[in-house]
Amino acid sequence: MAANNSLAGDDFLLRKVKFVVLQSLVMIFLFINLLLIITFFKKEYFYTTARYILFAVTLLSDSFLLLMSDILLIFTHFRITIQVWICVIIFLVVLVYVTVTPVTLAAMTLERYVAICMPLRHGELSSTRNTMNCIFLIHGISSVPGILIFSSFFVSASLSFYKQYQFCSVELFMLNIWQHNLRSAIYQLQFLIMSIIIVFSYIKIMKVAKAASGEDKKSSKKGLRTVALHGFQLLLCLIQLWCPFIEVALLQINFSLYEIARYLNFLLFYLAPRCLSPLIYGLRDEVFFQALKYIASFGLYKRNLID
Repeated sequence: MAANNSLAGDDFLLRKVKFVVLQSLVMIFLFINLLLIITFFKKEYFYTTARYILFAVTLLSDSFLLLMSDILLIFTHFRITIQVWICVIIFLVVLVYVTVTPVTLAAMTLERYVAICMPLRHGELSSTRNTMNCIFLIHGISSVPGILIFSSFFVSASLSFYKQYQFCSVELFMLNIWQHNLRSAIYQLQFLIMSIIIVFSYIKIMKVAKAASGEDKKSSKKGLRTVALHGFQLLLCLIQLWCPFIEVALLQINFSLYEIARYLNFLLFYLAPRCLSPLIYGLRDEVFFQALKYIASFGLYKRNLID
């Protein structure tokens, strides 16, 4: 009995340590993203340039999604249940922003393609007005998976189900096997289309890079690296979407394995990419990096800053 109590105590302590570590990392990463967002809004040059506006969309989307995911994780940790209709509203929004970042990455890739392969039309196509229209289009496209997933849920769930208290997770809305298959098919099709866009842009930019010389060649190679980074970010987003399927499979085998997998998945595929990738992208851009150093140093660093 004493041994069992000791094991239970160790398990409880481990859960608390993991929870505290995770919350500390969430706060650090949200602070970094907040710093990047403040940097964006500090200079007019950033919020009148297409690639920086789209970059800010990914920052805001990732920060919001990270915050909402963490709140749901806190609910699960403390075994807090909420009424299903409230969970529906939360996940309607969450499912939109799960997709906003990868769709925005595809838009950013197309922006680089136009800048390098169609430079004479870049100014016209990447105007602030067109970029704002693009943001509305991004959110419209990102809403499609959520609308289809919840439409299948609404036709399957009874009215009494909405009043029940449940743990809030996306699996709550998967009442039938065909709904799991539908969700998987929607996201795979969406990511296939975005992958094609990125590969197409990479090949086109690579051709321009081979034919260019001097500054044009240097710009094209930088564009290639940017598109490759977008491809890597998209891969992380794709892995993230497969995490719930992995977790459900492990839940059927062993609850301890499920908890470990959920913790690692949140850390590696929700938390890290939503801060590290935007940070790397921001550091690679010389103009944004100079502004970031200015903000981070509280105005002490002023060299090469665009007014």
